Amino acid sequence: MVEKHLLNKMLDMVKRGGEIALSLIDDSAPSVKPDQSILTRADLEISAFIRHSLQPEIATTKHLLIDEEDKNLAHYFDQAILESFPYVWVVDPIDGTRSFANKMPMFGVSIGLLKDLQPWMGAVYFPMLHELFYCDGRDSYFVKSAFTGQAAAVRIRPVDQEITVQSIFFGSDDYFKDYEWDERFCTVMLSNSAVVDLCWPAVGRGCGSFFNSNIWDFAGSWPICQSAGLKMRSFTTGKLLDRIETGLFIGQGDMTWRCKDFYILSSERNYPLIKGQIRPKR
Repeated sequence: MVEKHLLNKMLDMVKRGGEIALSLIDDSAPSVKPDQSILTRADLEISAFIRHSLQPEIATTKHLLIDEEDKNLAHYFDQAILESFPYVWVVDPIDGTRSFANKMPMFGVSIGLLKDLQPWMGAVYFPMLHELFYCDGRDSYFVKSAFTGQAAAVRIRPVDQEITVQSIFFGSDDYFKDYEWDERFCTVMLSNSAVVDLCWPAVGRGCGSFFNSNIWDFAGSWPICQSAGLKMRSFTTGKLLDRIETGLFIGQGDMTWRCKDFYILSSERNYPLIKGQIRPKR
């Protein structure tokens, strides 16, 4: 069965990606890319491994790979090209690289598989926490002690967390530079990791998030969030993000594949409540 084969390959890739990350965590030797994000040896080695693993699929001409570390990313920034591929893999070798470079556990290997440019399958693995989130194309699961003999999987079901002062809302890395927030509503946490911001609310660790990111930052988490009843809505228009279109992204130089707008991840009920709390600074 095609779906099972692709899922198994995806899970194998995040597992091995996590192993590579942990093997190099003491040899990260971070550098800074033009967009000021962090790059490590582990990013490049995981990228190379995944690209090699997907060669059989890519050779069929039905699969396209968008990888954060691909120097030719702008080549695929064309709606006609994207629509010519039934399947689009979107890879972030290490999301939360700054945390990884500082040997902190809030980083993950993220792989998303779009079908007809819509979220379909996804896997996000946090190797230091031994936690795995994945969507098999229909249902999503949270796995503790992932890839061990003690692995325990729980199906992710819709959540609609009531927001109280105890709740946690994940903000973008520079949230407080541009926006205000009333802490009496709930607490804002800055994790510096998109996979934390998006996956953790899917299991009740937070009521949502506010983000402006690249396609690879959210592609792996996207179908998992949907299983939890959490949708990504434009902060400006409220429109759902439910399909990839190049018009949603900046598409220029180092900012290619960067979202033009900020998005709020939340339940439908909480969207207007959260939006009302996000106030641009004057």
